[in-house]
Amino acid sequence: MNDCIFCKIIKEEIPCNKIYEDNNIIAFLDIAPVNPGHTLVVPKKHSINMLDTPEETLKELIAITKKLLPAIEAATNAKGFNIHINNNEIAGQAVHHIHLHIIPRFKNDGRKLWKGSEYKGNEAEILTKSISSNL
Repeated sequence: MNDCIFCKIIKEEIPCNKIYEDNNIIAFLDIAPVNPGHTLVVPKKHSINMLDTPEETLKELIAITKKLLPAIEAATNAKGFNIHINNNEIAGQAVHHIHLHIIPRFKNDGRKLWKGSEYKGNEAEILTKSISSNL
């Protein structure tokens, strides 16, 4: 994609604070970090989201993420991590090139996760059957 900012970073047309690179994956610090050490792990081959990314690429993304965690933890003194992928705009995906976020967490960092809710009546059973039937 010619206008994809991550593709431009991969081609070194735009600078980044790169912390890892191999033939298939690049990882760099997010320019608008949630917390210090917030890292993006990005496949070099362009795909938009999890639904159009090959399974092998997703496996590599997770493997490299696991490799990076101890280094980020040591460098930031993080006490935990949030790891996530935003899939499509409605879920907060701002760059349409799949990427995984590693967000270091610290005691009293003020970051909160969203609050869950409860299913009503037999809503969970109906949803379970619906999801299962679509596999």
